[in-house]
Amino acid sequence: MPASEISAGHVIVKSLAAHGVKRVYVVPGESFLDVLDGLHDSPIDTVVCRHEGGAAYMAEADGKLGELPGIAMVTRGPGAANAHVGLHTAWQDSTAMVLFVGLIPFEHREKEAFQEFDPKAWFDTGAKRVMILDHPERASEVVAEAMFAAVSGRPGPVVVGLPEDIITQPNDGIIHPQIPVAQGGMTVTDWKALKSALMEAERPLFVFGGNDWTDEGADTFTQWLESHNLPAAAEWRCEGTVPFGSPSYVGPLGYGRPQHTHEVLDGSDLLVFVGTVPGDVITDGFTARQNWERKNFIVTIDPSLRGRSGPVTHQIVAKPDVFVRDLVRMDLPVCDSWRTWTNELRAKQVEFSTPPSAEPGDGQAKMATMMANLVKRLDEDAMVTFGAGEHTNWAHRYFPTNGYASMISARNGSMGYSVPSAVAASLQYPKRQVISIAGDGEFLMNAQELATAKQYGATPLIIVMDNQEYGTIRTHQERAYPKRVSGTQLENPDFALFAQAFGGFGIRVEKDTDIPGALDEAFEATENGQFALIHLIVEQRVKAY
Repeated sequence: MPASEISAGHVIVKSLAAHGVKRVYVVPGESFLDVLDGLHDSPIDTVVCRHEGGAAYMAEADGKLGELPGIAMVTRGPGAANAHVGLHTAWQDSTAMVLFVGLIPFEHREKEAFQEFDPKAWFDTGAKRVMILDHPERASEVVAEAMFAAVSGRPGPVVVGLPEDIITQPNDGIIHPQIPVAQGGMTVTDWKALKSALMEAERPLFVFGGNDWTDEGADTFTQWLESHNLPAAAEWRCEGTVPFGSPSYVGPLGYGRPQHTHEVLDGSDLLVFVGTVPGDVITDGFTARQNWERKNFIVTIDPSLRGRSGPVTHQIVAKPDVFVRDLVRMDLPVCDSWRTWTNELRAKQVEFSTPPSAEPGDGQAKMATMMANLVKRLDEDAMVTFGAGEHTNWAHRYFPTNGYASMISARNGSMGYSVPSAVAASLQYPKRQVISIAGDGEFLMNAQELATAKQYGATPLIIVMDNQEYGTIRTHQERAYPKRVSGTQLENPDFALFAQAFGGFGIRVEKDTDIPGALDEAFEATENGQFALIHLIVEQRVKAY
């Protein structure tokens, strides 16, 4: 091609770099070789993963960790199918993510060519947009549109199909500018309505969530809450935006919520949701807070209120940071009833979240002892990741999340998320402690990404709680079919040896007395540039709460 032109595949890479993308997660395929070639000389780090599901999870976690969409690249057919789990996670968790999928050549369509599939038919109901690059001259424009679509409004996943013959064709190389994203904000009417509702309330509660905050916005929000003695609860698996130690933080909502927040939705006379909506999980399957006489203010940039249930008193169309910018101008007198209400809820949360004694006991290892000893060794900015299962409640209860995006999890209940998200978090923040709490069931679903951790120098500490069962499903089973355990029991390998085989530090712990020493060795390994894994053998049916 002429010297003044470059291929569409290379333009895609240059466009991603122009948007500020630092890292892409890839499982290579012959369908997008030209994009891989463009990455060769790019400032973007190419993280080669071992399974498309792992790559998609890492990209989704990346979208939660920063202000840009996470980027994954996979091949057609089987590759796209494997990546679908990450796309579903991004859709239900409202995470900005762009999945690039290599496709068959343009001229081979609708001939049932090797690995052919219809991207729109597969992904249209679970992505904000599905775009196919059919014209090479539009390569940079399509990237800009995809990045915009992922972050505008309610964030979510976007799929971009790349026919392998189109991406090799010439392009003028002109990079499309970034498309500005509307932030919304409080109108005068919004401001007056919220102020009036707060002044009338005796037991107001803010509920924060979502992945659309910044550190600055979260800090400002926390300061405003504390200055007014107002309480805030976390959406399920969204802890940290208001720090664990804040006098305004009163605990998590959602599945497995502690008793003191179980009735707080109906006990509050005003709820203000910021960055999230009262959906299925928060409202216990659309049962709590359904009376339309109750007062709910909902702050979200999504005018459709997708996923909401129950009453809507007033919607404020704004992203969290912009809402907070306007909120702090609202200087309210602190009511005695607010102070009393907040202090009561906070005292219950402190009691609930205070770790048990770190002194090991006799007998088999206990997760309570592990958490008590772990918390003592954590830095102020430590992060936690996990997937789905009863093991996650140990982190919900005790892990001190002290800032936005310090808890990275799958709110769609997707298993296998723990290891990939820990790798992504460690690569994004190499100087921070990244801890992953994994169950034995979910760990093996993407444990192969320990190879990715080793290859790229990620150093998470992964604690595998091995109770030899799919614990959450067993709990449901015991309720519906008592004493008829079926399809939930596991026989596991030695996960410590598994970690060692991948080049990391691994230690197996069966006795409670061995927990402190194992943690010391594991942290020493991570400080020396290794990932670490503790295989903790615990009793069945022992829960965090």
